[in-house]
Amino acid sequence: MNKLSRAAIAALCALSVGHGAQAAEADNRNGPSGNGGNNLLIAAAAWKQTAAEYRALYHQAFNLARMRLDQALAARKPGDKPLAVITDIDDTVLNAVNYWGYLIQQDRDFFDDAIWDKWIPENKLTATPGALDFFNYAQSQGVEVFYVSSRDQGDKTYEYALGNLRAAGFPFVDEKHVTILRDSSNKEPRQKEIAAQYHVVAMLGDNLNDFQRKYYVKDVDERARLMEEDRELFGRKFILMPNPTDGHWMRAIFGDSEPPATDRNREIFKKAASKSAWKPAP
Repeated sequence: MNKLSRAAIAALCALSVGHGAQAAEADNRNGPSGNGGNNLLIAAAAWKQTAAEYRALYHQAFNLARMRLDQALAARKPGDKPLAVITDIDDTVLNAVNYWGYLIQQDRDFFDDAIWDKWIPENKLTATPGALDFFNYAQSQGVEVFYVSSRDQGDKTYEYALGNLRAAGFPFVDEKHVTILRDSSNKEPRQKEIAAQYHVVAMLGDNLNDFQRKYYVKDVDERARLMEEDRELFGRKFILMPNPTDGHWMRAIFGDSEPPATDRNREIFKKAASKSAWKPAP
């Protein structure tokens, strides 16, 4: 991760210099930037595409989830609630690396909603490493899986989500087990409904907001403080997947999870990347 951070900061510095000569701020949301290295997340996307460590973190997470599941199975008593796992979908059980590969290839900056919405129906998402093994094991042990995600691709949002999960081979892909929120990213009401009927063994996500709504704040330090309050839950009830390309960590920096690709936002990103920086002695 140190190498990734250094590479990202170096790329950001180079971008800042390259754009400093421009008098007008360019918004590249609707068009290519013209520079293959212009996407500020290029190092993170390369890490997702190539790093064995990225895959290992998923295996580690699902190994933890299986451990928690086995412990819950061993502790079950007659009359107990049935067991369940609650999971997010994107970047938790479904992998979008080829979407990011396309953005980089097309010289796009940041997340691109229009491309994402066009890409989703093609069912190109794949299962994250270890996901299918874990969910098939849960099913074999009588443990139900509930998918709770926030997406919006219009009237066919739910149909697309079911198609993505089925194409990747996941179990429990039906109306009972799949909830897609189009108008909100607040998953807590549905999670509480599930918890009222089931003993939730673990919650899986790539974003703190996948676990509790209280993390949905627009402040980097406050978000970190809230997480630290719950540090005993991570690896136990909350099992977190790696995602360096997008999510509410960006919302805490920009005030928007999907910021436009402007020079101002490049400067904000550079400032965030150098939040803690070495100051050489004179």
